[in-house]
Amino acid sequence: MLVHLKTLGCRLNEAELETWAQAFQKSGHQITRQAEAANLVVINSCAVTQDAARKSRNLIRRIHRDNPQAKLVVSGCYATLNPDEAAALMGVDLVVSNQDKGQLVEKALDELDMGTMPAMSTEPGEISLFTRGRQRAFVKVQDGCRYRCTFCIVTVARGEESSRTVQAVVDEINALYAQGITEVILTGVHLGGYGSDLGLNLVALVQAIMARTAIPRLRLGSLEPWEFTEGFFELFQNPRIMPHLHLPLQSGSDSVLRRMARRCKTEEFAGIVQQLRAKIPHFNITTDIIVGFPGETEQEWQESVDFIKRVGFGHIHIFTYSKREGTKAASLPNQIANEIKKQRSQQLHELANSMKQQFAKANLGQVFPVLWEAYSEPYGEGKQLVFGYTPNYLRVGCVINNGESLENQTRNAKITALAEHCLSADLAP
Repeated sequence: MLVHLKTLGCRLNEAELETWAQAFQKSGHQITRQAEAANLVVINSCAVTQDAARKSRNLIRRIHRDNPQAKLVVSGCYATLNPDEAAALMGVDLVVSNQDKGQLVEKALDELDMGTMPAMSTEPGEISLFTRGRQRAFVKVQDGCRYRCTFCIVTVARGEESSRTVQAVVDEINALYAQGITEVILTGVHLGGYGSDLGLNLVALVQAIMARTAIPRLRLGSLEPWEFTEGFFELFQNPRIMPHLHLPLQSGSDSVLRRMARRCKTEEFAGIVQQLRAKIPHFNITTDIIVGFPGETEQEWQESVDFIKRVGFGHIHIFTYSKREGTKAASLPNQIANEIKKQRSQQLHELANSMKQQFAKANLGQVFPVLWEAYSEPYGEGKQLVFGYTPNYLRVGCVINNGESLENQTRNAKITALAEHCLSADLAP
């Protein structure tokens, strides 16, 4: 059977696709990039915003329209928050909630009568990752969140915190490394809360991964900036742990952060960034900012802009606030007019692009070990432009001969210039 996996949304959704791909293949089925050729399509939906929920519905409709013969399984946050609506969409054969995601493959094969006992079962192989163009893999280590930020619907959709055992994570990473994967990204709804249900913490997990796997590059996913336990900053002394963190700030105004029910004040956030940059030069901090949160005054907005300028970020994910039914923020007074939100969003995009350029310029002349991807573009006669990522998550491009390949190799490169969509680099010894 040919299975096509599709996702919208966060890295956690990506990690779950990796797990499902492994499980389907272990049951003897094949993963295909072509949705039109699949016998079974699995969609991991998103509902972080109303627009994400709309895109999830549209994706489900389009997949069914393009391949009406395929069985269609829908999971993820949209399907969990709106199970009846998802089930009623044309072509949907099975809805699997986030709480049952661990059994999605078994449910799909059993309940849809897709044949769970193929003639020949195989161990997961390269196809589960590389047919989808992956040079790195996402590994889900926990789910759920104990916090209730007033704007967030994901905690409702994902439920209570639940962590995987250290051994399960170590075994998965070792299996991925055996397949040729050289970089793993740890993900979770609340990654910093890993182990709260097991008497462990994220530091203990990372230390175990370093000791019990040979994975060359480990990257941490999004981390809330208030749960760094003892020993966290020392982790980055190990060169196998990538010097890049995504720390969601959401606002640079303390009064807005209080309305959001965030647990980190701006000065605490600045202190974290300072510690990281003091330990490792060129440490890349990226973040999320919500524009136009209810009650955000001009003074609060200016406070936020000033703080963002002061900290400096390598990249900012910018979200224009929109009401999300089921969250506390939807009922807060003084909702911001769309025109004001649009103006502030434009201002922040301009600032974010400027800071991104500044961070890139600060890395010119540096030599980094770059993990090169399969993707390339023609570059003149007999040449190709290949792409990869530095440890601090800068995308770089390098010109090589058509007959050469750097795919999934880690090779040193010197950053030489700024380019339109990446940094230019030359291979170095």
